Amino acid sequence: MSKQDGSGRLVTTVPTDDVSAPILHVDMDAFFASVELLDRPELRGLPVVIGQRSDRSVVTAATYEARKFGVNSAMPMAIALRRCPQAVVLEPHFEKYRYWSRRVMSMFDDVTPRVERLGIDEAFLDVSGAVRLMGSPFAIGTELRRRVHAETGLRCSVGAASTKFVAKLASSVAKPDGILVVPHDQTVAFLHPRPISALWGVGGKTEEVLGNLGLRTVGDVATASLDTLVRAVGPAAGAKLQDLAWGRDPRVVTTGTEEKSVGHEVTFSTDVVDPEVIRRELLRLSDRVGSRLRDAGLSGRTVVLKLRTSDFTTITRSRTLADPTDLGRRIYDEVRSVYEATGKQHERIRLVGVRVEQLGAGGGGGSLALWDDDAGWREAESTMDALRAKFGSTMLTPASLLGARRRDGLSGPDTGADARAPRRGAPSGEGRDSPGPVGRGPRRPAPRPDHPGHGE
Repeated sequence: MSKQDGSGRLVTTVPTDDVSAPILHVDMDAFFASVELLDRPELRGLPVVIGQRSDRSVVTAATYEARKFGVNSAMPMAIALRRCPQAVVLEPHFEKYRYWSRRVMSMFDDVTPRVERLGIDEAFLDVSGAVRLMGSPFAIGTELRRRVHAETGLRCSVGAASTKFVAKLASSVAKPDGILVVPHDQTVAFLHPRPISALWGVGGKTEEVLGNLGLRTVGDVATASLDTLVRAVGPAAGAKLQDLAWGRDPRVVTTGTEEKSVGHEVTFSTDVVDPEVIRRELLRLSDRVGSRLRDAGLSGRTVVLKLRTSDFTTITRSRTLADPTDLGRRIYDEVRSVYEATGKQHERIRLVGVRVEQLGAGGGGGSLALWDDDAGWREAESTMDALRAKFGSTMLTPASLLGARRRDGLSGPDTGADARAPRRGAPSGEGRDSPGPVGRGPRRPAPRPDHPGHGE
């Protein structure tokens, strides 16, 4: 989510036939918050914050009205509410976000087969092969914005340029609900007045280092000697920053939707010191990760544990399996073993997470061994999948977890550490959904009980 509040918005208002900017970056505006407002249209125009109303939680998303008060994603909720005490706080529903993401991404696929998804709410499109049929990048981006809003009620911003870096920067400048085209011959003029924080790879520390050298704008970086940049940030980073400062970015739009990881994590409402409570949470999170992997037709080879202690120290530990898995029980066995090896069993734990990486085609049990050591668990979890699909994802849970969160006094929500994994058999949204609630904007299909819309 962009941290911009729209105050520096710059858009292309006059149609242009320029075709030298065929790379589009399409970014949904305040996506999570906007999805929630589909069901709460009376809150439009108000500062809305997505997250849990708890001092221990963080902001998941915020509307532009809230951002004007300095509220941004990943900010502690306590700070957000001090900055904007009148904010309306809504709980996140990640299944809803995945549902609407699929609807929007299918529209991108209708424009060009060269779509590179960057997560749940943004993508690069190479429209160089579509201009003859659909018009200039400006025309394509304008029509795409119109269609997204007409069919979903959501809004997006589009940046068009000759490179991915400039296109992404252009979309952020055009927010909210705008389009900015940067023709190839205007790239340097667009880039050089911008602050160095606009360059990819320039975070707070790098910005401070470069600022101490008197480098404040992208133009300053472009005209600085390469030796100066190399001494400041190293050979690779120095050369990359100078290339970007001149608009040089050789990367192309790459298609495919391979997932990098699938995970869940939970921030506890109070610090947890009981290792049994942590183990139960690891089991619950592992079960959910396994279910999502099977739902997406994926399996993974590397299991990752994430722990955050009361002093905000975060550690991650991973273990790579001999064979990929999509089973919650196998994930739990591995992540529990990793947890035991950390020596953190009696520290105060604020957050715990489980993630699976090195993903590939699923099916689990894909080993060439003569038998499957996980056959019993595979049958049990397959049965649970079928029942969850029929009765809802919250209806079944491992027996050892029944009432556990209530007994343990836990109330913190768990979130999808990666919200990009697709669901097999999910509706495309064309003619298979019931009408949504009446509100402002077009009628929209409402998520069905066995599809996104019931939280995560």
